[in-house]
Amino acid sequence: MTERAQFDPDCRRCPRLAGFLGEVRTRYPDYWARPVPSFGAADPRIVIVGLAPGLHGANRTGRPFTGDYAGILLYQTLYEAGLASRPQSETREDALKLRRTRILNSVKCVPPQNKPTPVEIRTCNAYLGAELASLRHVRVVLALGRIAHEAFLRASGLKPSAFPFGHGREHPLEDGRVLLDSYHCSRYNTSTRRLTAPMFQRVVARACTLAGV
Repeated sequence: MTERAQFDPDCRRCPRLAGFLGEVRTRYPDYWARPVPSFGAADPRIVIVGLAPGLHGANRTGRPFTGDYAGILLYQTLYEAGLASRPQSETREDALKLRRTRILNSVKCVPPQNKPTPVEIRTCNAYLGAELASLRHVRVVLALGRIAHEAFLRASGLKPSAFPFGHGREHPLEDGRVLLDSYHCSRYNTSTRRLTAPMFQRVVARACTLAGV
């Protein structure tokens, strides 16, 4: 399997997203403003599946959850669980490393209003599926939100209807992996307290237990 099957930095398969990235590069010439690669351990036990780069977060820095609000809770929690070397991720060039953990997004390019269309999610699903297939020792997949949950299932050839999403819900899969659900650590969810820090800490701790790390 070629590297471009897992990630193509020049991908333009989604016309709306490609056009939007062009506009962003014009408005913010210092931004990454390209498809954002995955980040973390090359041979992880835990895979975290997010949604898509944020306009002023990963789309700016070129690293998932780096430089935006959602990354504050994510990286702090990973650090406390021993899965990250630092509690904050500020730039692509900082020294933060992930241990036994890798972050993949359902959609590689920033969408307008942070909302990818169903067609865009399906189009990018091929990259997600190819990368997941290359990671041989994953024990736990932590899905951040319903879209990530369903994207992982489709990329794995599974029917989302057979695995209902629910915060903290565990889905043992036939191949031995466990799909673990969490609400996304977005500003909206944390500000409304739909997701609190203790709730997220418990989910990440459970992922560590299931993965044996």
